[in-house]
Amino acid sequence: MNESTEIIQEILQSLNLDTAYRTASLTLLEKGESRYLRDFKLNLTSTLTSAHLSEKECALLGLSAAVNNNNLPLTNYYTQYAEAQGATAADVAEAAGCASLLASNNIFYRFRHFTQKEKYTQIPARIRMQLMMKPVTGKEFFELMSLAISAVNGCEMCVNAHEDSLIKLGTTEERIFDAVRIASLVTATGKIVF
Repeated sequence: MNESTEIIQEILQSLNLDTAYRTASLTLLEKGESRYLRDFKLNLTSTLTSAHLSEKECALLGLSAAVNNNNLPLTNYYTQYAEAQGATAADVAEAAGCASLLASNNIFYRFRHFTQKEKYTQIPARIRMQLMMKPVTGKEFFELMSLAISAVNGCEMCVNAHEDSLIKLGTTEERIFDAVRIASLVTATGKIVF
């Protein structure tokens, strides 16, 4: 067994997947004995820790990003990890709901931003957003998840709005940065494990 296969098996075991599991992407990395696999493993591990976020928050951010990317293996993994860190069923549901709500908001507000027509800002959005009003994970953390998902989805308007809200709530830029870092690494992981 070569080093690439060993690293892949370690990654798969950490994700609670069968070590025989392969995607086309994993197979390419394995056959090419890619040095990237070491980085991939370390990047995945780094989604679980932060000097500025609790392990539960890291897990919920990972879960929201996995749901946003429609990635079942990673959704299962981050759900289990979040629960192990004390997340309730309501916390987990909110992370999933945030991904869905932001998918619609990001498309809608990106459209408004791209067209830059005043008329579209005057028409009511008619998108229900009760989840944002009294989030079980707290206003600050829901804004943090919303920002991270908006960054993944590439909505400049939403990123700026959520970042501004977070700064006004007293969130540090380091905390914001780590939330986006985690969402970006979960998205990158989903290109290999899906």
